[in-house]
Amino acid sequence: MKLGTGLFTCQRRPDDDRPTSALYDEMLTLARTIEDAGLDSAWVSEHHFLDDGYLSGTMPALGALAAATDEIEIGSCIALAPLYNAVRLAEDAATVDLVSNGRLTLGLAIGSNPREFAEFGVPQEERVERLADTVDLLRGAWSDGPLGHESPYNPVSPDTSITPKPDGHLPIMLGGAAKPAVRRAARTADGWCAPSSLSVGAVKKRVDDIRQVREKEGLDGDFTVYVLQHGFVGDSREEAWDAMKDGYLYLQRRYAEIFSGESVPELDDERKRELKDQAIFGTPEQVREELETYRDALGDDVHFIFRTYHPGTGTEEMVECIERLGEEVAPELA
Repeated sequence: MKLGTGLFTCQRRPDDDRPTSALYDEMLTLARTIEDAGLDSAWVSEHHFLDDGYLSGTMPALGALAAATDEIEIGSCIALAPLYNAVRLAEDAATVDLVSNGRLTLGLAIGSNPREFAEFGVPQEERVERLADTVDLLRGAWSDGPLGHESPYNPVSPDTSITPKPDGHLPIMLGGAAKPAVRRAARTADGWCAPSSLSVGAVKKRVDDIRQVREKEGLDGDFTVYVLQHGFVGDSREEAWDAMKDGYLYLQRRYAEIFSGESVPELDDERKRELKDQAIFGTPEQVREELETYRDALGDDVHFIFRTYHPGTGTEEMVECIERLGEEVAPELA
């Protein structure tokens, strides 16, 4: 079982008076800590036009992570594929992959926020088709020779050879919980990421479906299951929850706004209880036991993205959490 962390969003909570540059410096500090701790991966996320500065420059951020680290997998979880010019995305992702010596995993999804689609001038009703087209274009762009793909959304000739090209295979991971999204990942991607809203049982149901689809259709090659969940490590459950609570609930409130396109001044008490029950936090032993339930259900080849970055949580607290993940949790899961 592999174990990574993130997702770096570089948001500034209202009670955080640091300049934006300090938030990006914090991301790089934590990325170096992830590598030094012996964890497997570091991840960034993407959204646009938010007043707290939610990270929007996915590819530049990944380039910075590539320069700050030497060995760990780096990736987007998730980049919003319909909002990109797919040719530029192919070029930029290949560049990051080359700079990182083949360590990039490009995670993509369809997006949901109405304002993002409106501001980018992309019809939201085309998002599924645009994601599928982006995946096809990326595959063609990174293959030897010309593109060989005629895109209805990107005015580029199939005879064009897009450069640079990765030195090796650049994996694409797709997100989404609905059956069509999961099966799209099974058929067209190198991996699928289970969102944090899914229970262990719900993730297993989808993973079983993925395996059945790939076996039935004769799809060979490596396929990675990524599982995303929020959490924190501390000396006790109470200490771990206190460390992550404010940033975690702030982030979830902002996600409620992003997904609905409407203002959400406060999460209600029932939703807060649901979120607390959903998260994984506590001592290293308690965290390890909960992660083992995923390994028992899904197998040893799962890649767990343990989301310990919560906006406004102290840098030193997050560094210590990552170090304890590496020293006291990961070795028992290997």
